[in-house]
Amino acid sequence: MNNKEEIFKINTEEEFNRISLEVFKYQFEINKVYQRFAKCFIQNSDDVKNYFDIPFLPIEFFKKEKIICTDTLPEIVFRSSGTSGIGESCHYVSDLSVYKTSAVKGFEMIYGSLNDYTILALLPSYLERSNSSLVWMIEHFISLSDYKNDCGFFLDDHNTLIKKIKILKDLPSRKVLLLGVSYALLDLAEKINFSLENIIVMETGGMKGKRKEMVREELHEILCEKIGIAAVHSEYGMTEMLSQAYSQGNGKFKCPPWMKILIRETNDPLTFATTGKTGGINIIDLANINSCSFIATQDLGKLHNDETFEVLGRFDSSDVRGCNLMVN
Repeated sequence: MNNKEEIFKINTEEEFNRISLEVFKYQFEINKVYQRFAKCFIQNSDDVKNYFDIPFLPIEFFKKEKIICTDTLPEIVFRSSGTSGIGESCHYVSDLSVYKTSAVKGFEMIYGSLNDYTILALLPSYLERSNSSLVWMIEHFISLSDYKNDCGFFLDDHNTLIKKIKILKDLPSRKVLLLGVSYALLDLAEKINFSLENIIVMETGGMKGKRKEMVREELHEILCEKIGIAAVHSEYGMTEMLSQAYSQGNGKFKCPPWMKILIRETNDPLTFATTGKTGGINIIDLANINSCSFIATQDLGKLHNDETFEVLGRFDSSDVRGCNLMVN
């Protein structure tokens, strides 16, 4: 597919379906790993008439195979945390400009221009390893900020972060985003004795083995109580994706127009569940134009009538991942 910009101009269901089929046919022909998998279900790409009929590649393939649509060297290889020791996923990204476009447009559709934000990142588990897609994304976000000197990453230096927050939280003209992995936000909250009501606090999910896992509602309730905020925002993304979904505090995530969530039956992966029923999360991420846009994850979730979705946990047999939040 030559016109990548068309992906980010999708406005209707018809456009999403058409471009999904174009991307599928391209990946079916070029990505040999995906082609071999898809041929277990279809003989050729013309058999697929709707994005519901596209075969979804199990996410475990990113641990075992090189999922890429080109023979050229990738610009970067993003790697997962490999928390469980079972193995890390690798996402071979041949065009970082697509990731930049997807990440920026996806964020700004919900939160407004990144130029206006001071970004404070509390991501110790991600900073301790190389080639984290989340760290790369936040670095790019910071590069777009008009307040670069006030932005930054914080490993374990909570005292410096708290001092900076105290200064920034009362600046009426400043938008501040504090984004952190769940356990690090809890650690920080235990050291703060003032309200963060003017700051967007966003968690990325996962305890990384540092604390006991808990359901998202419990995590948010604790954070809201400890740091005096009305809601905790959330980001849903992963190494294998180049797009993100965001929740503004109610646990319901909204996708950008080029990303869609489908819920498969837990006992029949080829059948989709009805709206409101819990099942496995399948993702269409059209920004994954040069790898695979159709992924069957090991996350559990459910769709709502307004096309928002919830993440409710993970399949019991799957390995622990950064977005792990237990099923309630």
